[in-house]
Amino acid sequence: MHLFYTPTIEPHYTEFMLTEDESKHAIRVLRLTAGDEIYLVDGVGGWYTAKILDPHPKRTTLSILHVEQDYEKPAYYLHVAVAPTKNMDRMEWFLEKATEVGIQEITPIVSSHSERKEVKNERLHKVVIPAMKQSLKAYLPKVNPAVSLQQFFDQIKSEEYKTKAIAHCADGERQYLANICSPGEKYLILIGPEGDFSENEIAQALSLGYQPVSLGNSRLRTETAAVACCLEISVLNR
Repeated sequence: MHLFYTPTIEPHYTEFMLTEDESKHAIRVLRLTAGDEIYLVDGVGGWYTAKILDPHPKRTTLSILHVEQDYEKPAYYLHVAVAPTKNMDRMEWFLEKATEVGIQEITPIVSSHSERKEVKNERLHKVVIPAMKQSLKAYLPKVNPAVSLQQFFDQIKSEEYKTKAIAHCADGERQYLANICSPGEKYLILIGPEGDFSENEIAQALSLGYQPVSLGNSRLRTETAAVACCLEISVLNR
């Protein structure tokens, strides 16, 4: 199955032209030709079946055969706010795996113990596109620009999440994530940096209604903890 990301396509189109990059990939790399069937996703739930009309390496023209909206739309909404790792390869690994498992929104947050303060949003966006295609999804996760933890708290005050949680390693009572969540909800989970959240940050999150959660007895890396959250929520919503 050959899947292409085409964010500019519209459901009413009967024909569509691939970009130069996608055309080159289809014709020169995959060696597709007239009459071959391919699939397109727009990143917002549209799944398109198309046939190649003109296999041009710069402007391949397609005939749209079938359109399905809300293709395998998730029954839940997961937003993970995670501190960027010092090694960006690990952050990109998280984005890739989270997209494959299932996530709708990611926000890099910079806290007091963060070793990395800046993140190139464009670089992260380039990771989730092939991961979406690899996992045959029609929804592209939203990757927000990096903000400080305080800015994040301020930004989401007006938003409604059924479950808001903060995963940390400090002393105190914590519940397992799956024990505080129910299927079909809107979840927001905070994951701290390698040095964890500070005591003040944890206290502030708790005062704002975030529930303290544990991901098990093992000490996990930041990116592993974030993926573990995605897995737990995905299994909960099967």
